[in-house]
Amino acid sequence: MSSTQAILIDKLGAPDVFVERSVPLADPGPGEVHLRIEAAGVNFADVMMRVGLYGTVPPRPFSPGFEVAAIVERVGEGVEDWSPGDQVVGLLRHGGYARDVVVPADQIFPRPSEISAVEAAAIPVVFLTAWVAMFEAARVRDGESILILGAGGGVGTAAVQLAATYGLRVFGTAGTPEKRGFVTGTLGAEACFDSRGDWEPDVRAAIGHRNLDVALDPVGGDATLACRRLLAPLGRLVFYGLSQALPGKKRDWIRAARAYLKTPRFHPAQLAEPNQGIFGIHLLHLDHRSHDILMPASAEIFRRVVAGELRPVIDTVFSLDREGAVAAHERLHARANLGKIVLSIDA
Repeated sequence: MSSTQAILIDKLGAPDVFVERSVPLADPGPGEVHLRIEAAGVNFADVMMRVGLYGTVPPRPFSPGFEVAAIVERVGEGVEDWSPGDQVVGLLRHGGYARDVVVPADQIFPRPSEISAVEAAAIPVVFLTAWVAMFEAARVRDGESILILGAGGGVGTAAVQLAATYGLRVFGTAGTPEKRGFVTGTLGAEACFDSRGDWEPDVRAAIGHRNLDVALDPVGGDATLACRRLLAPLGRLVFYGLSQALPGKKRDWIRAARAYLKTPRFHPAQLAEPNQGIFGIHLLHLDHRSHDILMPASAEIFRRVVAGELRPVIDTVFSLDREGAVAAHERLHARANLGKIVLSIDA
């Protein structure tokens, strides 16, 4: 057994709770690979982990990080599809804020040589979340309308691109004029409204009498209620986060409980008369369907990135160490990012 450097959460709190330590690194077992990490994506779920508002976490101390760009260092018994030196991207349950990680071989995907490590680390979680939300859950169709909350964030910028590429009428919300201008002027949304104001009347005026076919909601609370009111018959709401529960740098149980309780509950009978569908998604809990869904989706996303049809929107690159992790979480927690934040060994 060897060791590696990892950035760890050993107590809950503000971004400065991160510590960096040498930790044991197991040898890859049967069906596993040892990855040498070059870059790791930072996601809002990492922030929720750090403050204790995320449901699926290992015992502390642990390293967050759901996605990495890496080089295969070693392979375990029975691994035939990968060899040392292969460039890959990995989807992890945790552990990406480190120099090395050992994971099951079915959690990694090929990384095209045309894409840098930083770009590759910015793609998997946000693009696959957007892909599953739109194409697996909502089953979007050409010409439908879609509202993407948080359109200037990581998943938001990916979802706007995918929706525009597939012929949808795209509307978004974002918190600053810079983000809203980028979403419309660069990414191709029809309109983008102020997420910090009352955006529901603006969306209603923009979409007209047909209302929305699809809404993507990572916010919760009042935003979920507004999305449901905007849905047309046979409209679909896809829920994948509760960012309204976390306004400050530390956990606030009262605020979190308020956001949770304000997020509506649905009885099936309430959905029948308006002809609406509600879907929740979580990439880490696709279980036995994960590989069959995510492998072809990943291949198509990377193909489109190489072709120039899609691109990861990268806000800032910080160093893959404690200082970089603290700075990344400070920026993400403040919602200051436009697109993805990435940690890199070369930053």
